[in-house]
Amino acid sequence: MKTLFAQLNGLELFFLVCAVIGGVFVLIRLVSQFLGADHSLDGGIDVDGTGLDAHHTDSDIGFRILSVHGLTSFMMMFGLVGLALHRQSGMGTLVSMAGAVAAGLACVWIIGKLFALVVKLQSSGTIRMDSAVGAQGKVYISIPAQGTGRVLVTVHNSLREYDAASVDQAAIATDTPIRVVWVDGNVLVVERI
Repeated sequence: MKTLFAQLNGLELFFLVCAVIGGVFVLIRLVSQFLGADHSLDGGIDVDGTGLDAHHTDSDIGFRILSVHGLTSFMMMFGLVGLALHRQSGMGTLVSMAGAVAAGLACVWIIGKLFALVVKLQSSGTIRMDSAVGAQGKVYISIPAQGTGRVLVTVHNSLREYDAASVDQAAIATDTPIRVVWVDGNVLVVERI
């Protein structure tokens, strides 16, 4: 081990330290994500005490790059590519530093794009009641005259159960096919088909 460090010059040692520090923190973050403990590890840097929230949708992308994940990924790639360019490829100091910075920035950019794609996959699962207008279904619990019952309606390829009232205030028996005419608060107003 001593002979390895003795063979490295100052720049190569700097690249190695960056790669090890960044790699250790990326590995810790990866393991913590699989264990479900990643929710408290990622934070943004508060610039000038402004209290900007790095996770708010209106925040600048620059604040998200300064997260723990972004910085450790940058350091890891910076160190690995810089060491490979300087030691293995024999590139000069300036080319090695430029390549290392470019690789670190590319890594942060790719990770940012991956997280943006993951965010697009999220869905609240909430269906707005307004989207049920025009949907068809059947009465699940009979609707009494001038009262409410329950209906099963297919909305956005999902079978949902809602409170319902008849459009003409007449009773509708169980298993009668219906169509939603409009929404009145949290109650669907339905008609027989």
